[in-house]
Amino acid sequence: MSAAELKNKTPDQLREELANLKKEQFNLRFQAATGQLENTARMKAARREAARVKTILNQKAAEAAAE
Repeated sequence: MSAAELKNKTPDQLREELANLKKEQFNLRFQAATGQLENTARMKAARREAARVKTILNQKAAEAAAE
Protein backbone atom coordinates (compact mmCIF):
# COMPACT_ATOMS: atom_id res chain seq x y z
CA MET A 1 0.00 0.00 0.00
CA SER A 2 1.41 3.37 -0.97
CA ALA A 3 1.85 6.31 1.36
CA ALA A 4 -0.70 8.32 -0.63
CA GLU A 5 -3.35 5.67 0.01
CA LEU A 6 -2.48 5.60 3.70
CA LYS A 7 -2.80 9.36 4.05
CA ASN A 8 -6.46 9.13 3.03
CA LYS A 9 -7.28 6.74 5.88
CA THR A 10 -8.38 7.69 9.38
CA PRO A 11 -6.13 7.05 12.39
CA ASP A 12 -8.40 4.18 13.48
CA GLN A 13 -8.09 2.54 10.08
CA LEU A 14 -4.31 2.99 10.22
CA ARG A 15 -4.13 1.37 13.67
CA GLU A 16 -6.15 -1.57 12.37
CA GLU A 17 -3.83 -1.88 9.37
CA LEU A 18 -0.82 -1.79 11.69
CA ALA A 19 -2.30 -4.56 13.85
CA ASN A 20 -2.86 -6.69 10.75
CA LEU A 21 0.71 -6.13 9.60
CA LYS A 22 2.07 -7.05 13.04
CA LYS A 23 0.06 -10.30 12.94
CA GLU A 24 1.41 -11.01 9.47
CA GLN A 25 4.97 -10.37 10.66
CA PHE A 26 4.46 -12.81 13.53
CA ASN A 27 3.10 -15.47 11.19
CA LEU A 28 5.98 -14.95 8.77
CA ARG A 29 8.55 -15.24 11.58
CA PHE A 30 6.85 -18.43 12.74
CA GLN A 31 6.92 -19.88 9.23
CA ALA A 32 10.58 -18.96 8.85
CA ALA A 33 11.46 -20.64 12.14
CA THR A 34 9.72 -23.86 11.14
CA GLY A 35 11.15 -23.84 7.62
CA GLN A 36 7.80 -23.33 5.89
CA LEU A 37 8.40 -19.83 4.55
CA GLU A 38 8.65 -19.75 0.75
CA ASN A 39 8.66 -16.02 -0.01
CA THR A 40 11.33 -14.56 2.27
CA ALA A 41 11.03 -11.13 0.63
CA ARG A 42 7.56 -10.78 2.15
CA MET A 43 9.16 -10.39 5.61
CA LYS A 44 11.00 -7.27 4.50
CA ALA A 45 7.94 -5.91 2.70
CA ALA A 46 5.71 -6.40 5.75
CA ARG A 47 8.26 -4.69 8.00
CA ARG A 48 8.49 -1.71 5.65
CA GLU A 49 4.72 -1.43 5.29
CA ALA A 50 4.38 -1.36 9.08
CA ALA A 51 6.99 1.39 9.27
CA ARG A 52 5.15 3.33 6.59
CA VAL A 53 1.89 3.09 8.56
CA LYS A 54 3.65 4.22 11.75
CA THR A 55 5.14 7.20 9.92
CA ILE A 56 1.75 8.32 8.61
CA LEU A 57 0.22 7.88 12.09
CA ASN A 58 2.95 10.05 13.62
CA GLN A 59 2.46 12.70 10.95
CA LYS A 60 -1.27 12.80 11.61
CA ALA A 61 -0.65 13.07 15.37
CA ALA A 62 1.78 15.94 14.84
CA GLU A 63 -0.72 17.76 12.64
CA ALA A 64 -3.43 17.31 15.24
CA ALA A 65 -1.15 18.61 17.99
CA ALA A 66 -0.20 21.66 15.93
CA GLU A 67 -3.81 22.72 15.52
